[in-house]
Amino acid sequence: MPTDDDCLARELAEASGRLLLALRESPVAARGPDVLRREGDRRSHEFLAAELSRRRPGDAILSEEGADDPARLSARRVWIVDPLDGTREFGEPGRADWAVHVALWEADGGEDSGDLTAAAVALPACGAVLSTASPPDVPDLPAAPADGHGGGQRLRIVVSRSRPPAFVERLAGLLGADLLPLGSAGAKAAAVIRGEADAYVHSGGQYEWDSAAPVAVARAAGLHASRIDGSSLRYNSEQPSLPDILICRASLASVLIEAVRSAS
Repeated sequence: MPTDDDCLARELAEASGRLLLALRESPVAARGPDVLRREGDRRSHEFLAAELSRRRPGDAILSEEGADDPARLSARRVWIVDPLDGTREFGEPGRADWAVHVALWEADGGEDSGDLTAAAVALPACGAVLSTASPPDVPDLPAAPADGHGGGQRLRIVVSRSRPPAFVERLAGLLGADLLPLGSAGAKAAAVIRGEADAYVHSGGQYEWDSAAPVAVARAAGLHASRIDGSSLRYNSEQPSLPDILICRASLASVLIEAVRSAS
């Protein structure tokens, strides 16, 4: 059964998505894409921060658009949000690969430890919200060969459209894979969750708010999520940088980690 936190994450991500869709159709959009992007970041952040402060007054917040409060490091519960993931794409008419991320991290009692416990990724322009309140079913697909070659389906790997990792062409060559450029980390994770791709590989710079909600939803759906070397993703760290990520079908994890190692 979904918890109140699962439902709140879904509710707020969906509501913020509606706000952004309305802004995209408002007179603000006529003032140019840069103004639209700035207003989208600001208004979505202000909405989420206000609602979380009202609905969960004892919790800390880490937002891409807000000042980082060091008090979160000793908090038991921290909401990690990206009010508008894929700001570039949001400002381009017709693009749907942008998202709203809302995730909750909770301390688990151990020193310097905790995990993501609730999350939602809204894809407003697609009319979809993926969340831990109702973990998505990853569609079954014809199995690709273990090495990515042969007569089976070719692997499909989503990568950043603006900052693809330097090694991805070599990775695709090793695996016989097709590369699918997309914006927004949330949109790329969603492509894997929805069966439109088999893996999401990124390296070269990200922050906790880029991946927290996508990772939590992907894990709830039964997918693998880790650093590209297979090590664990850690959240609510003093420095919120998380430079690389791998989200994929669990059956492909070991193959992809080894291929990334070779390609890098």
